[in-house]
Amino acid sequence: MIFNINNIKQIPQHTGIYIMKNESSDILYIGKAKNLRNRIRSYLNNQDVKTRKLLNEVYDIIFILTNNEKEAFLLESNMIKQYRPKFNIELKDQQKYTYLMITNEKFPRLSVARRSKDGKFIGKGKVYGPITVGSSKTLTIGKLRKIFKIRICKNLPSKACLEYHIGNCDAPCEFKSAQIEYNKNVQELEKILADKNELTNFRNKLEIKMMQCANLLKFEESLEIKKTLALIDELNTEQSIEHVNYYDEEYFGLKIDKQIVYIMTFRQKYGVIRDNKRFSFDLICDNTFSNFLYQYYSTSEIPNVIISNELPSNVKLLELLFSEKSNKQVKIITPLNIRQKNLMKLIMKNINQHMSILSPGTLELKQMLKMLNEPKIIECFDVSNYGNEYAVGSMSRFVDGYPDTSNYKKFRIKTIYGVNDFAMIYEIVKRRYCKINQKLMPDLILIDGGKGQLRMAEKALRELKFDTPCISIAKKKEKVFMRNETIIMPKNNLGLMILQHARDEAHRFAINYNKTIRKKYLSKSHHDHFVFLK
Repeated sequence: MIFNINNIKQIPQHTGIYIMKNESSDILYIGKAKNLRNRIRSYLNNQDVKTRKLLNEVYDIIFILTNNEKEAFLLESNMIKQYRPKFNIELKDQQKYTYLMITNEKFPRLSVARRSKDGKFIGKGKVYGPITVGSSKTLTIGKLRKIFKIRICKNLPSKACLEYHIGNCDAPCEFKSAQIEYNKNVQELEKILADKNELTNFRNKLEIKMMQCANLLKFEESLEIKKTLALIDELNTEQSIEHVNYYDEEYFGLKIDKQIVYIMTFRQKYGVIRDNKRFSFDLICDNTFSNFLYQYYSTSEIPNVIISNELPSNVKLLELLFSEKSNKQVKIITPLNIRQKNLMKLIMKNINQHMSILSPGTLELKQMLKMLNEPKIIECFDVSNYGNEYAVGSMSRFVDGYPDTSNYKKFRIKTIYGVNDFAMIYEIVKRRYCKINQKLMPDLILIDGGKGQLRMAEKALRELKFDTPCISIAKKKEKVFMRNETIIMPKNNLGLMILQHARDEAHRFAINYNKTIRKKYLSKSHHDHFVFLK
């Protein structure tokens, strides 16, 4: 059922999840709440700029009720991974983890599941995963294919191929007897992908069958089963090595600055630090450390102990969920002993260092450009032409001197034909800011170009009645143009480095978008030409 955001009384006072959509029915945000009505009411009273930005785009909210908070947690996480709303926490490295697919064919194949850019799985079949770091060794795709005699050919041949002759496939393509056995093997494989404990049960069945074959003097069949058991034992050996517990801990240091959460992780296993990662996300709506942790461990191996400088809300619920998922007792704590405290100090030192690398640059920009406020949010525009047919624009966005890549924008030029950079800058600047209010404007607008491009950008802003500071930067001698002044900054100026980085990012984004459009157009033209020739 769809509810209008302004009709609070229609919202149920119940545990569940809420799905915010815009006028085009695109999902903007997915969240959970113990009391859905109270949660939505809190947003309407929230004056935070980023929350208001989200609510300005919301047209409808859909509610899904759950029996308890645990169900809401699970449903929210699954739907975020499926739809990837732009305002939710997105872990950029999720695509690194493996999903397996059993294809929907007469004789199914086992393959790595591929995803499109929108997160949907390519092809038809049953998907299993994610296969995380710990279990990827256990579920080695090559060994599973050999154990269950799964075919690897993309197109089913009419005769048995080399895989049959070397014992990796029973050739259901040629032998009817193999077809019945093949389907049984696929069913066993599906059980194991759904539950790794089934691998032990499968091994026990094979061991009994091997003994039966030996007693019946079927030595060749007994030998084949013995080879399969050896492969399973290799998998079990890898599994036991992987799960040796010696300081199996993961550390999370987090710091909040201006509604942005900065997180750094250290993973310690076998007594050494194996990995570290950095993340950041906006404190919008239900974007909390608890949500971050659950999303993070939906694709990462869960340790025995999770240590953080601040405990998340719902600690007991998270411990329960992680323990059930990993089949072991999981604890979430703050540092207790000297070793843990020293490592957390190291993480926080790294976070502070990471946050301070470019922050002086925004202060230098304020001074050099004689601005009233520090330009914490900078949006930079560029255009890319390739003849008269392919013209695009782009916008990079920097927050506190760092790229905010999830909020980059791209534009297909709509009103200009031919090479006219000035008019294109006017178009994309006006399109960017025509539907937002002053509170959501950046602190500084940067244009890649000279005085001509700057004048057109200022014209667009005047027509929209915005007085946001606007400058341009020319590649030649890196001159910075203002309305009535030209500035040449020292090469080692941190403020100039931020402007250069923002300009280079906008240029890169525009070039890549242009290439994508040309590639699609050429591919379509080639296809149409091919059809015509036929």
